[in-house]
Amino acid sequence: MTINTTLEYAKQLDENDPLAYMRNHFSIPKQENGEEEYYFTGNSLGLQPILAKEAVMEVLDAWQERGVKGHFEGDYPWMPYHEFLTEHASRLVGSLPKEVVMMNSLTANLHLMMVSFYQPSGKRTKILIEDHAFPSDHYAVESQLKHHHLNVDENMLLWQPRQAEELLNHDDLYQLIEEHGDEIALILLPGVQYYTGQVLDMKTITEKAHAKGIKVGFDLAHAVGNIELNLHDWQVDFACWCSYKYLNSGAGSVAGCFVHQQHVENKKLNRFAGWWGHDKSTRFKMENQFQAIPSAEGWQLSNPPVLSLAAVRGSYETIELAGGMKPLREKSLKLSGYLRSLLAAELGEKIRVITPNNEAEYGCQLSIMINVDGLDGKAMFNAIEARGVTTDWREPNVIRVAPVPLYNSFADCYHFVRILKECIA
Repeated sequence: MTINTTLEYAKQLDENDPLAYMRNHFSIPKQENGEEEYYFTGNSLGLQPILAKEAVMEVLDAWQERGVKGHFEGDYPWMPYHEFLTEHASRLVGSLPKEVVMMNSLTANLHLMMVSFYQPSGKRTKILIEDHAFPSDHYAVESQLKHHHLNVDENMLLWQPRQAEELLNHDDLYQLIEEHGDEIALILLPGVQYYTGQVLDMKTITEKAHAKGIKVGFDLAHAVGNIELNLHDWQVDFACWCSYKYLNSGAGSVAGCFVHQQHVENKKLNRFAGWWGHDKSTRFKMENQFQAIPSAEGWQLSNPPVLSLAAVRGSYETIELAGGMKPLREKSLKLSGYLRSLLAAELGEKIRVITPNNEAEYGCQLSIMINVDGLDGKAMFNAIEARGVTTDWREPNVIRVAPVPLYNSFADCYHFVRILKECIA
């Protein structure tokens, strides 16, 4: 298929883009020459929404003006602040409102979920993860196994790509489930693999795991705000995500957690408890008999940082301005498809995109390897950054590029390819 490789064509695509106006709702970093950066790192840290800054300032002003009374006064009192995010979060992940809560950080939430959903017993002691899991997930799983005094090598089951391949093959996973199903207590996988950008088939994975009596959880750090999700209908047991990548709520911002409806009212389910997860109507009686809130909120420990929640609220409201995930996903496919075609037309075999080409298997991110003898991928990353392009480097040899539909343009994609081509030349 031939593609128009001119800047004029890219600008024409932007003129016809129904979501082009969303870029005006974000602050775009500037280069030293005063021009806007070509920012393609929303898969690592999303740009600042104007509404997020305004929401944080509202909280600061309320603190200044009301002091402790801010917990109960104003349009967004702090005491129930996390509840203002519930409907937004449930729409993003495809859940019931009672199944989601914004709390803690991603890895902390993964640990809390494994306390409840990893209960090794008898021969069912193994946790299955992918071989190239994000290091924090790997550390969390390894430490959970050690916490239960289990041998890590014997009880951590790895789903690996085939020889000389980067992508995970689902058939290999299903074979592992079939062969070891009665030994696996938990499967913990990403929704989108951070290195390759591969989207996993969460629905089928969950079905096949449940058929063998295995609990299933997903790390959705690279999935929420990137692809459409339907966690409730997929019957996923739990999921956790951060909010600073495609959700654009600031570095280290409060994370999210999903617990399926079938589990939220199970009082016998083991958990670590804290007072913010206790029944709201009796919380301030200061009694010591824990009564879990019959929703995902029951896994809360402490009152959350309201300044961070405010940024999340502004970010979620910005996504709502775009119409939610359906139109954003539609634009994302067009943006990533255009970028992939432009790379192929202008650079051919000088680069290799390892992200799958099937629409169901990729989101915003394209993972690129430089394929020119004598050219170092990290050096190329540094060269394009010096020219105003912000991308993301992941060892050993991938440049991750994420054209985000909320604020990236087709012209951004054009200029990225132009600069990459010039640097390679």
